[in-house]
Amino acid sequence: MSKARKNDYDNLKRVIATDCGSTTTKAILIEKKKDGYRLVARGEAPTTVEAPFEDVTRGVLNAIREVEELTGIEILDGENIITDYSEKRGVDIYVSTSSAGGGLQMMVAGVVLTMTGESAQRAALGAGAIVMDIIASNDGRMPHEKIERIRTLRPDMILLSGGIDGGTISHVAELAELIKAADPKPRFGSGYSLPVIYAGNKDAREVVLKTLEENTDLVVVENIRPTLERENLGPARHKIHELFMEHVMAHAPGYKKLMSWTGVPIMPTPGAVGMLIENIGKEEKIDVLGVDIGGATTDVFSVFEGVFNRTVSANLGMSYSISNVLVEAGIENIMRWLPFEIDKGIIKNRIRNKMIRPTTIPATLEDLKLEQAVAREALRLAFVQHKDMAVGLKGTQVKRTIADAFSQVSGSESLVNMMSLSMIVGSGGILSHAPRRQQTALMMLDAFQPEGFTELAVDSIFMMPHLGVLSTVNNKAAREVFDKDCLIRIGMSIAPKGSAKPGAKVARYSIKKDNGEIIEDSILFGELRVYHLKLNESAEVTIYPEKGFDVGAGKGKEVHKKVHGGTVGIIIDGRGRPLQLAENDKERREQLNSWFTAMDIYPRIN
Repeated sequence: MSKARKNDYDNLKRVIATDCGSTTTKAILIEKKKDGYRLVARGEAPTTVEAPFEDVTRGVLNAIREVEELTGIEILDGENIITDYSEKRGVDIYVSTSSAGGGLQMMVAGVVLTMTGESAQRAALGAGAIVMDIIASNDGRMPHEKIERIRTLRPDMILLSGGIDGGTISHVAELAELIKAADPKPRFGSGYSLPVIYAGNKDAREVVLKTLEENTDLVVVENIRPTLERENLGPARHKIHELFMEHVMAHAPGYKKLMSWTGVPIMPTPGAVGMLIENIGKEEKIDVLGVDIGGATTDVFSVFEGVFNRTVSANLGMSYSISNVLVEAGIENIMRWLPFEIDKGIIKNRIRNKMIRPTTIPATLEDLKLEQAVAREALRLAFVQHKDMAVGLKGTQVKRTIADAFSQVSGSESLVNMMSLSMIVGSGGILSHAPRRQQTALMMLDAFQPEGFTELAVDSIFMMPHLGVLSTVNNKAAREVFDKDCLIRIGMSIAPKGSAKPGAKVARYSIKKDNGEIIEDSILFGELRVYHLKLNESAEVTIYPEKGFDVGAGKGKEVHKKVHGGTVGIIIDGRGRPLQLAENDKERREQLNSWFTAMDIYPRIN
């Protein structure tokens, strides 16, 4: 099959893209129209990476055939993708992402757990990997325990780091010896050696090569921590992507054939989503937060101060991992979001039923409220983990003293600044497919607690992976489809930071709409207000906070901004930050019901 020519990528007419997920393969067709690039159709089919098919291309072809049926455009010639474009036939290029077969699973190793270990973890996570474990010289485990752990987990690849350039090499040598002793076997392809990326002290390269080159497929890249006060994650991330294609994908069922079809390398699904979020933040020069809450994991992506970070909460999901959310959060934290009385045993049983029947959807309004209560806690916990990883030592432009570097621990100097956050993008079934967009908005407000002015948005049908890989080919096409068809703008959250007694005045405000309508009012502590403002409308908002509250300019200082509408509109959140729920159960339920009513979250039952 012929591939699109590189010099044609800037003038693509039609693109077919797939995302091969763990259970479903999703295909989208994008065309260049008079108003720019637009989504034309979407198809999906079960992923076929496991028995009885054991060939990922079966699911890809079935998903594309559904697109053909919906559009009448001939894309397939037998089992080949037609890449000779004409009006009713063919595409310019085919691109794909994948998390089938469990995605990219890695182990990382570093000398100091909270320094090079965390740097290696950030490099792997940013490349779209699930980090199965971190091996460090000071992690408290005996050598035989570390060896057994490496053997048992069977990662797709290992990232070995440690030591600054010019520093001691003994600890790095010990880590290399552990990997050699473990003699790890990869998940796919028994006839090849496990990829190991060495990104540590350049003075230790010779020792590492001598130790590992016979037993592993060793690759050396630049040190991810060349000095104590500087990280250099780019080379390791690029090599992870490259080896993911050469080793993991090449040995997974049917992927070699799929790789021959695509115009650019297949990307790990989370890596593609992260690339899109990173592009938004850096191109628009804003701080942005993205979240993808799935059945088994919750991925959080962010760009703060121009620095991209990603974390994976591998045991926080809404189906397979929903019982883990119960364990991690505790039943009291889930119950605090429920506006009705219910026995703890009933809650536990309903959560367990969801775990063993992961494809079920809520059958009653009460079930929906419970599922969305669990989602709040899954999102909150994933975000806490993300803030702990998104610490101040990041790019080459971020410098600290040596004393500061030695004191680095998880959670210190987090880059996450909710007051500077401009946009939150939600994705995943519980957010994208909530019956009402108000529900999506309130779940994100309760879980993330944005401060000041923050735009809320959601991925309409989970096409961010497709657009992420497309951005490597034609960023203009990816951004146009993202803005016009992928991103559903919910509206603007305005949340003064501060606290007061219930009923105290938080702020007064003025909203001047494009049509000349002017709304002037004030909000009391504990209240939520919603003002409808359509997607294509805007308004001038001036908010005058009380002296104990801040909306971005400092306590008591007014802020004036132009805001744009959405499916919900303008949400003025007077509940304070941090958000506090009433301790008394009756008062808390009344509090929740008043918020739900104010935002018209659920149908009212007489």
